[in-house]
Amino acid sequence: MTESVTPVVSMDAITKTFPGVKALDSVQLDLYAGQVTALVGENGAGKSTTVKILTGIYQPDEGTIRIDGDPIRFANANAAGDAGITAIHQETVLFDELSVAENIFLGHAPRNTFGLIDSRAMHEAASKLLESIGAMFSSRTKLRDLGIANKHLVAIARALSVDARVVIMDEPTAALSHKEISELYELIETLKTQGKAILFISHKFDEIFRIADHYVVFRDGAFVDKGLIADISQDALVEMMVGRTVDHIFPEREATVASDVLKVINYGHPTEFADISFTLKAGEILGFYGLVGAGRSEFMQSLFGITRPSSGVCEINGKTCNIRSPADAIANGIVYVPEDRGKQGAIIGLPIFQNITLPSLGQTSKSGFLRLVEEFKLAREYSERLDLRAASLDQDVGNLSGGNQQKVVIAKWLATRPQVIILDEPTKGVDIGSKAAVHDFMAELAAQGLSIIMVSSEIPEIIGMSDRVIVMRDGRIEVELSDKKLSPETLVRHAAGITTTPQMAEV
Repeated sequence: MTESVTPVVSMDAITKTFPGVKALDSVQLDLYAGQVTALVGENGAGKSTTVKILTGIYQPDEGTIRIDGDPIRFANANAAGDAGITAIHQETVLFDELSVAENIFLGHAPRNTFGLIDSRAMHEAASKLLESIGAMFSSRTKLRDLGIANKHLVAIARALSVDARVVIMDEPTAALSHKEISELYELIETLKTQGKAILFISHKFDEIFRIADHYVVFRDGAFVDKGLIADISQDALVEMMVGRTVDHIFPEREATVASDVLKVINYGHPTEFADISFTLKAGEILGFYGLVGAGRSEFMQSLFGITRPSSGVCEINGKTCNIRSPADAIANGIVYVPEDRGKQGAIIGLPIFQNITLPSLGQTSKSGFLRLVEEFKLAREYSERLDLRAASLDQDVGNLSGGNQQKVVIAKWLATRPQVIILDEPTKGVDIGSKAAVHDFMAELAAQGLSIIMVSSEIPEIIGMSDRVIVMRDGRIEVELSDKKLSPETLVRHAAGITTTPQMAEV
């Protein structure tokens, strides 16, 4: 394949740092006219940050972005749009009550000499865009009357309405059927013939090897390699994605044979997951791994009663439990520490002790009145067990570090004395020291007989802490692996669907 002499867009030595985290470390990326470049990497590799820099949402701390070889800096998203860069995200914001044309041209509709929206010109332009991408519906159709795939076409038409030269597709097939995915492939070929440079982000290797011309691999925020898809194998790509050692020492644990505490049978949801079945033993840490869109968090939220399953049975200690709400889950001994502790886990503005005791007010009240002494006693017990670092229990939880906020959320649920605790990304965004403290405490809890489900996107954490791992893909269980069969390559291959058929490993 002959590459263009000059890329349409290039990123050179781009670095971006957030408080305590270097999201990108001198990465590079080239996008060529009429060609598809696949950006490949694990969760947390820096792909989303790269997209936000390319679209002007973030500005790089260091490095250079060039268009047609000329340096440029995007002050905001509008500047990136004016330069011809547009993105189609997995969850593009559209409006059901507006027409297709109104959604396509929202914010930049054609106007007449009086400055008013020119409805006729808008619908004519929208119809031409829809025709160019093979959409078979009217520009006057209300968005609410379209299916998911056609709404996706509206999002693509909206992106192209700004005369884009670069089209970024971020997990574009996540909600599409096989037929709709095939139609998207045809659309991508059309965009290539129109000379668009396409950045394609996907965890699905079959998609990458079918439509991409180039690959670029990021790992832990750093550039690893780039080249032509024709010159690399799936195995080599996986090795580059996960080619790191486990650089954190995890606590030594001995797996013990114990009785089943939790049994989930054929759990399903209309849109998020299906046929989820597994058992969890006392004192076991069961890891759940998967890539973006695998359905892990959605399933955990259903198990905790935030959303209701459409099918399936949940048993605790051999007894069926009907979980219709978080209160039902807590009553049955199941608690959930969410990934987004700031919005879903801790209540910013309340002190530490009230955050910890909130789900356990029955223990700290009498005759309907809260007993402050009992609240402090309960909060102190669990904050000390987790080695919480704070000036006092009166301190606003919003003023704590990320790691200490996570400890507060875990303490809150442990105070309810659960049988099963679900930890969704338990060490996301926390420093190394706090990670070690959380891991040590998890091991201690398991040794005391508490059953733990750990959802994590960090492969070293999954391998270092889990007794067994369930890998999910597209809302289903792809494989179950014992700790003896765990390796970074095995996890990524199953999560990306590289294996031809799911298989059940011996456990």
